[in-house]
Amino acid sequence: MATILIVDDEPSARTTLGLLLKKRSHRVTEVAGVAAALKALTDDAFDVIVTDLRMPDGDGLDVLRAARAHCPDADVILLTAYAGWESAKEAIQLGACDYFEKGREPDELLHRIDKALAEKALRRENANLRAQVRDRYALPGLVTGSAQMAQVLDLVRRVAPTDATVLIHGESGSGKEVIAKAIHHASQRARGSFVAINCAALPRRSSSRSSSATSRGPSRARPRTRRGCSRKPMAGRSCSTRSARCRRACRPSSCARSRAARSGPSARRRRITIDARVVAATNRDLAQMIRQGGFREDLFYRLNVIPVTLPPLRERREDIPLLAGHFLARFAERQGRVLRLSPAAMERLLRYPWPGNVRELENAMERSAILAQADTIEPGDLPPHVAAGLALGPAPSLGSPQTLAETERILIMQALERSGWNHSGRPSPSGSGAPTLWRKLKEYGIDR
Repeated sequence: MATILIVDDEPSARTTLGLLLKKRSHRVTEVAGVAAALKALTDDAFDVIVTDLRMPDGDGLDVLRAARAHCPDADVILLTAYAGWESAKEAIQLGACDYFEKGREPDELLHRIDKALAEKALRRENANLRAQVRDRYALPGLVTGSAQMAQVLDLVRRVAPTDATVLIHGESGSGKEVIAKAIHHASQRARGSFVAINCAALPRRSSSRSSSATSRGPSRARPRTRRGCSRKPMAGRSCSTRSARCRRACRPSSCARSRAARSGPSARRRRITIDARVVAATNRDLAQMIRQGGFREDLFYRLNVIPVTLPPLRERREDIPLLAGHFLARFAERQGRVLRLSPAAMERLLRYPWPGNVRELENAMERSAILAQADTIEPGDLPPHVAAGLALGPAPSLGSPQTLAETERILIMQALERSGWNHSGRPSPSGSGAPTLWRKLKEYGIDR
């Protein structure tokens, strides 16, 4: 039930609309002019306001301005004749949600009111959801409701105010950089810069330059900043280890020259004291890399002061509805739309294994928001492999712990992906014809 205000100087139009809305169990207040509307707005709160544009004691724009002041959450629908369309456009610019031409079928107006109420309910739901997450965890950029992530965030809250080095473990797309930024923004360094460096993208010849250092060029009056020691090759990791331990960085001449000069009179000038905190992240098994000689053991222990392990999305499925709603609301807002997920679409999201984790879910919601033609996301609006609940990847081996039916379903899905889901008249991977393929599609719930 909603609270609706009708403002119209024509008694018959006002009464007719009021009766139709009351039949839908809404609480309706009817007034005959602007002055009465202003009084009603000061006395009560309304979900929707339907107001005529032209009235003897003013116009609907006065009602709209008063609504913005006294009832900012109310949606305002303006009733106008063709001659008043310019004012209606002005009303939209002032914040009215819609305008409706008088004389048209009342059912269409009721539909507009229903749509406004539905969008209002969705906005409230999203706001409440974000408020619950914010109040529960109070960390920026994080949306979660799982017990596993609650433990992670509790650890993040405790370590963030310190200067301890943090090593974040997690699969690709699980949110390692989001956690790193949350640590930064909840720390005493929040006003400083957060600098993300992808060590794997650094070229080998410059991989001994990762720590920030400032030096003057030979013909420049202002300092220039260059990146100093990287951890990519083993030699570079040695310099990174010293930087993490001593909070000092060498100038970008060369690590070897800096080491040679350590005992000389210019050693103090060659080294720079840095005031930075290291938060490292990896999707690799560093312990195994150490055993294989691919990662320096001393660097690992310097970085692994506070280990933080992020669970993959498939292990915290209660986060999927929260994250999907969060991402969908963000992308829909960019398009000026209000979108929601149907129960069937949500069921497909919960069934899908999400090998790409949160990043893959975000990409799926962006695609759905762009391609959806209706305001409700249905399974057909999701990426085909997500709608089918099956991650794309190589075919399973005969020794994998899957049934014959599961293996056949995977092979059918992969064949359809390769064909662009054009399965008319195509044989199934097992060699059967189109009638058998249609039966298999129905049997396995593949409805694309």
